[in-house]
Amino acid sequence: MSEHEFPPTPVSQVVLAILGGIFAPTLVIVLIAKLFMTVESTHAPEDPKVAATQVEERIKPVAQVAVAAVETGPHVDKSGEEVVKGVCSACHAVGALGSPKIGDKSAWGPRIAQGYDTLVKHAIVGIRSMPARGGNAELTDGEVANAVAYMANLAGAGFKAPK
Repeated sequence: MSEHEFPPTPVSQVVLAILGGIFAPTLVIVLIAKLFMTVESTHAPEDPKVAATQVEERIKPVAQVAVAAVETGPHVDKSGEEVVKGVCSACHAVGALGSPKIGDKSAWGPRIAQGYDTLVKHAIVGIRSMPARGGNAELTDGEVANAVAYMANLAGAGFKAPK
């Protein structure tokens, strides 16, 4: 016996190898063809309304957020002192950006001479470096007017805040 001789292969193994070599690729080709043929029929319903309903179902959000409205009751204007302490004092307590300090009669004198209505208008719309409503857009005109009267009165004015 030479080095390269193999034992004889039984006929049954040869037949099984031939059948497997033919059957396996054929099975793969048939399954791929079936996959592509059924894709169109399963995703395209005949009725457009059914299709629209299916699309809506697939793209609807997972969850929805409902925000409850908070009712705080009627708005009551804050006093001038409250507004000055909460908003105006941020700049006017230290004289930031050239603002007149609270209670500084020499700085407030020329402004008080312009009159209450002018000061209120400037405080509402803003002037020079001062933003409108002192930077707090939630303040009402009445609250701004109260704050102007309070600050000016601390510097010697005799303004009456509106009720």
